[in-house]
Amino acid sequence: MEYSDFLDSKSQQAPDFGFDPLWMPDFLMDFQAYLVDWAIRKGRGAIFADCGLGKTPMQLVWAENVVRHTNKPVLILTPLAVAQQTVQEADKFGMTCRRSRGGEHDGSGIWVTNYEQLHKFDAADFAGVVCDESSAIKNFKSKRKALVTDFMRLMPYRLLCTATAAPNDYYELGTSSEALGRLGFMDMIGKFFKQETSKDHRGWGRTKYRFREHALTPFWRWVSSWARACRMPSDLGFDDGRFALPPLNITETVVECDRPFSGMLFTMPAFTLQEQREERRITLKARCETMAAKVDHDRPAVCWCHLNAEADMVEKMIPDAKQVSGSDSDDSKEEKMIAFAAGELRVLVIKPKIGAWGLNWQHCNHMAMFPSYSYEQYYQSVRRCWRFGQERPVGVDIITTEGEQAVLRSLQRKTTQADDMFTQLTSEMGRAMDVTNVRAFDHAETVPQWM
Repeated sequence: MEYSDFLDSKSQQAPDFGFDPLWMPDFLMDFQAYLVDWAIRKGRGAIFADCGLGKTPMQLVWAENVVRHTNKPVLILTPLAVAQQTVQEADKFGMTCRRSRGGEHDGSGIWVTNYEQLHKFDAADFAGVVCDESSAIKNFKSKRKALVTDFMRLMPYRLLCTATAAPNDYYELGTSSEALGRLGFMDMIGKFFKQETSKDHRGWGRTKYRFREHALTPFWRWVSSWARACRMPSDLGFDDGRFALPPLNITETVVECDRPFSGMLFTMPAFTLQEQREERRITLKARCETMAAKVDHDRPAVCWCHLNAEADMVEKMIPDAKQVSGSDSDDSKEEKMIAFAAGELRVLVIKPKIGAWGLNWQHCNHMAMFPSYSYEQYYQSVRRCWRFGQERPVGVDIITTEGEQAVLRSLQRKTTQADDMFTQLTSEMGRAMDVTNVRAFDHAETVPQWM
């Protein structure tokens, strides 16, 4: 073995398992065609493209190429209600994608189902699998991550697609790599990071991971060997063109409400989980009344809630609203979300953890929400309406209280951090893509005279 080959073997650069594209349709835009071409040749890769950049047509074209190459079916996994949307998108582009609700298929073509139905399928029946909104498997210890990773373990061709692979969420990058059959999660941690344990003010231990010295560039070079990321086409060197979005107008409303006497002259911020729950309980009616007032018009609107009590009260306060509840059956949830997307329902009351992923609601340009500490839920909720294809300015009413200002400040801080980190991700990956693996050891070194 040559020394250069030995060094390459230690670099953990992901090899290619794919093939030359067999079909590249004209409806793909230039940057989409680049990403699909790369993903087909890679065979097992991830596309981290922002909301509205067309991940659905990209994954459909990828799947069709795998079907033609192997003459076996491909399965697309999606969140609830997105499966039907994927079928509709395929019809729009003149492609065939069929939905399976219980594991049935005829052994050919592209099939789509939601993650909740995956256990009904046999992985051996398929040549490839696509995970739409693959952030669904980011939790290292979740049952869904274990099920999806096991289903994909021997799959020849694999594609992950998501908009919110948080650049500073290395756990998600690790679970994505593992699902693709690349470096395992714990192997990634051991190779690029070192563990630091500290104690907080309560004396509780807290573990953090930070990059090993000189590991930053090798890490992003490794990620770029199996993933591509972009928030706009210009991140990949293409013209942004029609992807310039209309204005996003965010309005913060602080609700003032009466509180039981607490012995304090001023309202104190809620810091602990118990204090936050108490704050939400005390201010429930006032917050819900404000949310109902915000959407008191004749246009479509979405009300994002986090608690059952919030959603129940808001639904009662808005005559033409319907709630998607966690207790609803999957079919019932999907029916309501599809009705809202079709314009048959004016106001949808829903929790981000149920409906914030993958859905296209460009017909709606107004939403009201209660804040939480989850940046991912906030970002995905907003991007259901503020996405490519939206022609009007989008208004977002964030409703909070004096005691929840800490939650709002945390959300604002995470928003800034996410923007900065994604900028770093795309720039580091751009530099990594320019790095060549070719090493030349032909430089004449000066030998000391004493040698």
